[in-house]
Amino acid sequence: MKNDKKRSMGRLVAVFMTAIIAFTISACGNRKDSDINLITREEENERVVNLFSPMEKTEADAENIARSAADKTIVMAEEKLGIKVGYVTYTAEDYQDKTYDDVTLDRARNNMDDIYLLNPDTLRTLGEEGKLRDLSGLACVDNLRDVVKAANMVDGKLVAIPQEVVAYGLFINKDLFDQYNIALPETPEDFLECCRTFQENGIETPVGANRWWLETFVLAQAYADLYNGGNTEAEIAALNSGESKYSDYMRPGFEFLKEMIDQGYIDAGKASVSEAIEGEGEDFMAQKTPIVMAYWGAANAETAYGKPDFELLVIGFPSSRGQMPVMPMTGFGIGIDAEHGEDAMKALDIMLSDEALQVYAETNRVISPSQNVEVECIPALKPLNDKIQENVYVLGSNAGMKVEQWGNTCLIVRDLLNGATVDECMAEFDRLQEEALSK
Repeated sequence: MKNDKKRSMGRLVAVFMTAIIAFTISACGNRKDSDINLITREEENERVVNLFSPMEKTEADAENIARSAADKTIVMAEEKLGIKVGYVTYTAEDYQDKTYDDVTLDRARNNMDDIYLLNPDTLRTLGEEGKLRDLSGLACVDNLRDVVKAANMVDGKLVAIPQEVVAYGLFINKDLFDQYNIALPETPEDFLECCRTFQENGIETPVGANRWWLETFVLAQAYADLYNGGNTEAEIAALNSGESKYSDYMRPGFEFLKEMIDQGYIDAGKASVSEAIEGEGEDFMAQKTPIVMAYWGAANAETAYGKPDFELLVIGFPSSRGQMPVMPMTGFGIGIDAEHGEDAMKALDIMLSDEALQVYAETNRVISPSQNVEVECIPALKPLNDKIQENVYVLGSNAGMKVEQWGNTCLIVRDLLNGATVDECMAEFDRLQEEALSK
């Protein structure tokens, strides 16, 4: 069971990183040997900073928008510093290959690269092992949003910084809500009533779900008060000491999901085997399903939910405090003993400067980690963006928590989809907390 969950966590990584570098072109072909899934580019006789990141395998014809956005910031660093950034990329061709996280941990522990694009769990692991530099001295840090710094602190050190803030929300077919005179939901009770009304009007399964993102419902309900009640640091300290239990926070969200499953508002069997967007996207775009969950960039991408034949709105998840965005993060980190560490620090400072982040945000139309950089979002994203600008959100990942949140919650939600009871799911959170406290 534990090994199955570890393999599943690796698969989750690929989906999460796809949300960061969405719909990119793979250059890896059909390689089967994981060793040749590593692609490098480094010119001889040059000052080179090596950057390790994933290479996604999504639709072959999709425009590589996010990679283009990152490239623009890298070119700025190259031109200002007179260096070259050498890419080292990896993709797992199938589930027999090592996961991106497995390879990242190995490379970072052995100082094989300079800069790494890190998922929340590897970020925390490498930070705790002392394998990452403290980035708090970079000039760009002064401009970061508090949420970015909070999510990437390990043992008091800022060990990673992202180029964008990924926000998840509910994608709503506003036309169907209007047709049946249904108000947009604020609380879990509101949401259940929405689903009941849709079913009464012939929409059999109101919520299109996949095996990756249902944890967003749980996290929004679990941590609405923790992140918005003015006592965040003390509550996290209580969780990290064992004074409070993660399972007590999680239980209401799992009970909510269990009711949705029992009422048929979610097709648990289909969700448990469906890939993100591929499983529920067709029905949503065909207006058979009025509600799905996805990340900010999916509203901009025509390969996901861009340009639907109905009015699209993206709102927060239901919580006791109303609609709540959920924001997990990856980030760039630098190895503690990186061979080109000083150049890497200078390059990252330029790549994460307001000037570079403005270029990145305008190219990719995303939320910037800098409080000084704003890009006008499409109308569909305005409800979610308004909440974020009001500093109303829940972190889906927080390196300061001893129990990793995003991946673990996803896997335990999958247990629920496959028939586990709420009590069994809570016992798994208790086990994870005990394991973390014993280290």
